Amino acid sequence: MTTLDDHSDAGGETNAPVWAVFGDLMAGLLGAFVLILVCVVAMQFDLTAKLKAEAQQHQAELQRRQALEQALAGPLAAGRVTLADGRIGISGNVLFKLNSAQLQAEGQQLLKSLAGPLSVYLAERNEVLMVSGFTDDLQVHGNNRQFADNWELSAQRALTVTRSLIEAGVSPSSVFAAAFGAEQPVASNADDQGRARNRRVEIAPTPRRVAGKDVKGG
Repeated sequence: MTTLDDHSDAGGETNAPVWAVFGDLMAGLLGAFVLILVCVVAMQFDLTAKLKAEAQQHQAELQRRQALEQALAGPLAAGRVTLADGRIGISGNVLFKLNSAQLQAEGQQLLKSLAGPLSVYLAERNEVLMVSGFTDDLQVHGNNRQFADNWELSAQRALTVTRSLIEAGVSPSSVFAAAFGAEQPVASNADDQGRARNRRVEIAPTPRRVAGKDVKGG
């Protein structure tokens, strides 16, 4: 004969595994939620750190450009040089005659006026100056054929400007020359005006390399 107590015991034994499974399920869900929360928090911290680093880098770059503008206030106001994205641009017509790497008097005076402000700027930062020579796309011509091609012409012009800056007081360890020939025009070479813009020299501060790695200025 089955009693009420027997039914109660049987029901209890039947329900017990269900609650155990439910408890395990809830524990698993809670663990997954905690894991997701930890991942989200970690990603948030990582994103915050990246945004902070980018903001600091942007601020440092802004300060660097402002310092360069202040150092070159005189030549910039006189329209003798341009400053774009931290690069100082000088028209090749100011510095050199066509197909020549010999400085003109106006170019010599301009470089002398730049040497002082640039030396002050470099003294406050761990940077060096890259002097880059550029030409138009016309082949080098002339009676003496001094230069084999535009690469050689742009290299010699960059070296001439580099040496002039050193003679005017810029430290030899703080400046170097680079040649780009006609490969990086800033205007079309289809007309005289565009070619004149492409014949240029640029002076750009760049981080100094120390012990095989870049050292940021500022």
